[in-house]
Amino acid sequence: MLLFSLLSVAIAPGLSLLTYLYLRDKYDAEPVHIVVKMFVMGIIILIPIMVIQRGLQLWAADLPWIVSYIESAGVEEFFKWFILYHFIFNHVEFDEPYDGILYAAAISLGFATMENILYAIFTPVSFSMMFTRALLPVAGHAIFGILMGYYLGKAKFSKRRKYYLFISISVPVLLHGTYDLILLSLPATWIWYLLPFMIFIWIWGLRKMERAHARSPFKLYIKEDEVNY
Repeated sequence: MLLFSLLSVAIAPGLSLLTYLYLRDKYDAEPVHIVVKMFVMGIIILIPIMVIQRGLQLWAADLPWIVSYIESAGVEEFFKWFILYHFIFNHVEFDEPYDGILYAAAISLGFATMENILYAIFTPVSFSMMFTRALLPVAGHAIFGILMGYYLGKAKFSKRRKYYLFISISVPVLLHGTYDLILLSLPATWIWYLLPFMIFIWIWGLRKMERAHARSPFKLYIKEDEVNY
């Protein structure tokens, strides 16, 4: 019964955030089955990521910045980006900037949810610890995905495609790596640095969501329909 409750707490944050982001799609809602597919892909990529990270643990130097920016952030964000680029970037349903945000967040939250489930099963945890994971790691993966998707959207609908593709992987890796570096380098006082960091990047992410909505081509169609009505 306790395990079931912990699993519920592990799963709920990811699904709640994904539902919120899906409902924020104001102008042209994406097919649910594609969003779910990306969420499931996020779960699946956890397996190769764990294998590669284990290999890096055996061969790479155990330095905080290497663990943070390469072993953790570099590997995880690259796999997410790789799947998005090859499965979504040229997809016909990726037809407005916000779509990149939604699909990137879906794969990130799938990964974070599965990571949370494994954490609940194999690590002695309490409800307070799982609540903390909902506020920090799961929310962190969500915002890394939001920013990745925002810049993928810029790449999709901009002439500076290569530049924004580079930014779409660089920004999540840098932010994710900084998040991990704070945890590794400041084990006693990390909370005082991580909370302001999370607040800052969430404000940044929410503003990017509004900018993506503002550039939607469907916004103009809706306004014209309202005028005609």
